[in-house]
Amino acid sequence: MSDQKPVVTNPVPFRGGGFSPKPMKIVAPILFVIVIAIWESGSRLGWISPIVLPAPSEALTAFLDLVNSGQLTLHLKASLQRLVIGWTAGTLLGVTFGVAAGLFTMARGGIVPFVAAIFPIPKIALLPLFIIWFGIGEESKVATILFGTFFPTVITVYGGIDNVDRGLIRMGQSFNLNWWSIVWKIILPGALPAILSGFRISASIAIILLVAAEMIGAEYGIGAYVLLAGNLMAMDQLVAGVAMLSVLGLTVSWIIGRAEKYFLRWRV
Repeated sequence: MSDQKPVVTNPVPFRGGGFSPKPMKIVAPILFVIVIAIWESGSRLGWISPIVLPAPSEALTAFLDLVNSGQLTLHLKASLQRLVIGWTAGTLLGVTFGVAAGLFTMARGGIVPFVAAIFPIPKIALLPLFIIWFGIGEESKVATILFGTFFPTVITVYGGIDNVDRGLIRMGQSFNLNWWSIVWKIILPGALPAILSGFRISASIAIILLVAAEMIGAEYGIGAYVLLAGNLMAMDQLVAGVAMLSVLGLTVSWIIGRAEKYFLRWRV
């Protein structure tokens, strides 16, 4: 019999997880409460002039007055309708042209230079042109949002497809997958993280353009409400309107975040 003792080895911890940030959902609410508390305290103690920046309690009162008067529903309905229609149409067109530019050489040769030439132009500068084309009504506002959403979507979709690992595509070809199967099972899933990140950017741009468009010839809408409050020097209403825009941005970001968790659940 052998006198050798069994070798005792220590388990090696798993190191294949990569960088996996842990969710810290409590941090943001705590930071928000701290900022609001400092802001409110500074206003009550006279450190912050109400002419420059009203207290959060005053902005809350203005918001509650807006709710009780029934005007909040009218403003939100008008803004959400313009935002949803403009962003959805611009995103669908952007995805279509971005996919075409990423997959087809002929389309890439025409779309990419066109986007590169038009994208740097401030879209709000084109609003007067849209008013001439479509009138002062809803069409010009939706067109502004659509136009501003279209170009960043094309860029992110095209970039996401172009950056898919070529080794994965060659592997699919080695397994005799047809063209459509490679696109559907390899290219689009590989580009999806970049596409969803692009949706965040385009949604933020859409909200900015929404406010700018509503400040020109709109009776209802958050942008029109903010403009009227600024003209009247009603700072409490102005802060309430800005807060509504912030909540709208957070809501859109949350929706896209849920979409990322659903469509990208295959990622570890």
